[in-house]
Amino acid sequence: MSILLSEDFTFIVQGITGREAVNLTRECLDYGSKVVGGVTPGRKGRDVHGVPVYDTVQQVTEAVGYVPNGSVVTVPPAFTKDAVFEAIEAGVELIVIVTERIPRRDVAEMVELAGMHGARIIGPNCLGVIVPEVCKMGGIGGPAKDAAKAYAPGPVGVMSRSGGMTTEISSSLTAAGLGVSTAVSIGGDAIIGSAYAELMPLFEADAQTEAIVIYTEPGGRMEAQLAEWVTENPGSEATGRRRQPSRIPIVAFMAGRFMDD
Repeated sequence: MSILLSEDFTFIVQGITGREAVNLTRECLDYGSKVVGGVTPGRKGRDVHGVPVYDTVQQVTEAVGYVPNGSVVTVPPAFTKDAVFEAIEAGVELIVIVTERIPRRDVAEMVELAGMHGARIIGPNCLGVIVPEVCKMGGIGGPAKDAAKAYAPGPVGVMSRSGGMTTEISSSLTAAGLGVSTAVSIGGDAIIGSAYAELMPLFEADAQTEAIVIYTEPGGRMEAQLAEWVTENPGSEATGRRRQPSRIPIVAFMAGRFMDD
């Protein structure tokens, strides 16, 4: 088991003809991920590494006959909100936003719309999600051969604000013989779609995950929210009226300095 992704998970890449997206698509395909289409307005009829390109998300759904489970968004900051809105309104449930430097107001509006439609956003300014030997969505882990070395299946979930540290931590866990259940690069911006406390219920419900490792940075309330969630949500072994903490032990590392006023 895992969270967010599975063997049958399908996704598209919005902005697929961009240089970064072309490389990202190749990496995901080589890893075995099911990339069923790409979107770049005005580029319909082309393909990227065999993945057909369309003008809109709706055209992809019509071509494949169903709504893909997810979308990786790699379009420029000024157009990211429109791309995410299009995916959400088409019924896409998981959206990984790779793009950075998106205006905060745009991010807030995207997160709000996702909540209204029951969709989940990972990012922005993130590398994505990976379930070792199953699926990788985004640039996380880099080329497939490197991702295979860094990410081995195991019982430890990983969440990190730093994309690079997501892989560094996972590589250390793999080298130690532990391995990873699911690794999520949640994004380094001030406003993101899924914070630690919002992902914890998924890990809590995942039988494969027996521990969590978190890399974080100073600033914001995400760490405090996680601490509150852990103490306020009883684990699976709670009995009677006694409230037990989350069943999953968490190891967290915070690096960096607060900025001077």
